[in-house]
Amino acid sequence: MVSGKLVLIIGPSGVGKSVILKTLRDRHPEMVFPRSATTRARRPGEGDELYRFVTEEDFSRWIKEKKFLETAQVHQGGRYGTLVDEIIPLIDQHKTVVREVDIQGFESIRQNKLFMPVGKYSLQTIFILPENEEQLIKHIQKRAPMNREELNRRLQSMRKELTAAAETDAQVVNKENGLEEAVKEVERLITIEN
Repeated sequence: MVSGKLVLIIGPSGVGKSVILKTLRDRHPEMVFPRSATTRARRPGEGDELYRFVTEEDFSRWIKEKKFLETAQVHQGGRYGTLVDEIIPLIDQHKTVVREVDIQGFESIRQNKLFMPVGKYSLQTIFILPENEEQLIKHIQKRAPMNREELNRRLQSMRKELTAAAETDAQVVNKENGLEEAVKEVERLITIEN
């Protein structure tokens, strides 16, 4: 077994995963936060810190060349993927690699033969839960106004995603106005020895 590990942060849209990751990134320069490869268009003012922007052709070729741990297409938009080369070499260097993924990504990575119990690499999964459904609805609507149909679609997706929490190693509730508490719990979980 290698002493580094991959930590997956999972949870429904609007639960605060990105804010937790940003806080971890600011506080823990020893941890590595790899970029996603994506085919979506770069947004105005967006740099290369979070995403590696690639063409559809390169993305398709990399799938054939098995360069991804997982890939997903989000809301019929751009494709996203986790590159093996942005994860495994760092674990080999005994680093803790922290990555936000959706439920598809979680399922795909935990079944990957590189990770235990079959492979030699350690995988830790942490699900971020909302305090309640109302909190999530409020956060989703605050991000972008949407019609009732879109909200209902998002809620169905969220409820399905929440069922995956039981399959993860740990669950952390991100309470309203409780971000610091949630971050500290995630930090504690990550720093527990493998």
